Amino acid sequence: MLIRAGYDIRFDTESPTPMMAMLSIHPSRNKDLRTLQRIVATPDVPMYDYLDAFGNVCTRVTVPVGGLTLSCDFTIHDSGEPDLQSPDAVQHAVEDLPDDVLIYLLGSRYCETDRLSDTAWGLFGHVKSGWERVQAIVEFTHNHIEFGYHHARSTKTAWDAHQEQQGVCRDFAHLAITLCRCMNIPARYCTGYLGDIGIAPIPGPMDFSAWFDVYLGGAWHTFDARHNKPRIGRILMARGRDATDTALTTTFGPATLTQFDVHTGVAEE
Repeated sequence: MLIRAGYDIRFDTESPTPMMAMLSIHPSRNKDLRTLQRIVATPDVPMYDYLDAFGNVCTRVTVPVGGLTLSCDFTIHDSGEPDLQSPDAVQHAVEDLPDDVLIYLLGSRYCETDRLSDTAWGLFGHVKSGWERVQAIVEFTHNHIEFGYHHARSTKTAWDAHQEQQGVCRDFAHLAITLCRCMNIPARYCTGYLGDIGIAPIPGPMDFSAWFDVYLGGAWHTFDARHNKPRIGRILMARGRDATDTALTTTFGPATLTQFDVHTGVAEE
């Protein structure tokens, strides 16, 4: 299957404003590209990329006076298969986890394990460890939070989402990640494209999506608490501890988002 994806995003500014953007696909998907994936800046200003500590591509640019539009359009190959299911994947004892996985057990900016630990053990302590426990956490989160774009705010944490029972896809991911970490299951935040492929179209504007991975049976596995079902056509852009590590754009000064158009869908072979 071929998927066409991309975006047009604009920021307006009254003074030069440095920006860091994570708007490229993750290097793990580079081999699947069928066309060039390149960020185009209008007006044409200098940009350069580097890899952060989590292996994500970060683009540095300064938004000039008047503003800047960042655009991208590319075609990528995808298996066309839904998220892989591994119901026999086991949970590792903490002492057996690889060193580089341990960080995904720790609390982070949006994932307050200290505040939700008692809740997690009360809800899931009796559930069989491993895949079954993660799925129970996903189902709880899916049913606990009401989705709505009007519920979004940049400061909302997992604790907030649990208390308010409202949020967007990143809040579903943050709560599920936190509950997993409380149960000693490593979990990391993921963001990228997810079109309405293989399902009925979802009302509302297209957006980037958030999901999460858990470490079971010696490998990372994809889960999605918002949709709670295997999906087709995820295109990973960035991953980390939470949304702090994967912010699509971070501006270091005043800037106003005035355009945000995302597209992703099946392309003709």
